[in-house]
Amino acid sequence: MAIEQTITLGVVVAREKIDHPWQEFRWRAVSVFLDPPEKADWRQLVNDKTVTQFHAATIPLVLHRKETMSYRVNLANGEPSIYVVLREESEADADYPVRVHAVTASPFEAQTYGDLAFDSVDRVAMPDRLLAMVEMFVGEHPGEEKFTKRKRQPHPGDKKDHQFGQEPIIILRERMAGHKTAYVDKSDGGKKP
Repeated sequence: MAIEQTITLGVVVAREKIDHPWQEFRWRAVSVFLDPPEKADWRQLVNDKTVTQFHAATIPLVLHRKETMSYRVNLANGEPSIYVVLREESEADADYPVRVHAVTASPFEAQTYGDLAFDSVDRVAMPDRLLAMVEMFVGEHPGEEKFTKRKRQPHPGDKKDHQFGQEPIIILRERMAGHKTAYVDKSDGGKKP
């Protein structure tokens, strides 16, 4: 049973013409698919008067066993989804204003990305074959691991009288009791009263 599984996905992003005074187009993820080609290169898939769809990215979806609770929430909500994170392109000379930053099956991780100013998160339907793969992964990792506190194992040096090069305080006191020395208070210049 592996702790994580990586599934390569192709991401389809649509450029939609909108009626807005400051923006001509809206960019959003519309679907994902399995078995994508290695390079996406914003290959055009659909083109009509109002919508153009591109294969924008080929990106890995990583399922991790510590996230199985969030995958269960996703699967139980009635509409299992993949969350696609689009990030605004920071370079002025970029060909497209957005890029696919990440994909996740965890709604909790998607919410974290949604809190960032330059990211937008789109929820797309999970294809049936991918749904079966996620369900199988969740089934292999049945639940939260129960916390068990580790017990201290004795160290080989624990049985010696001296640890870390220092003798025990009891032995030190007994040894010092045999050497009674006069205590001189140095706060008043070392003068005896």
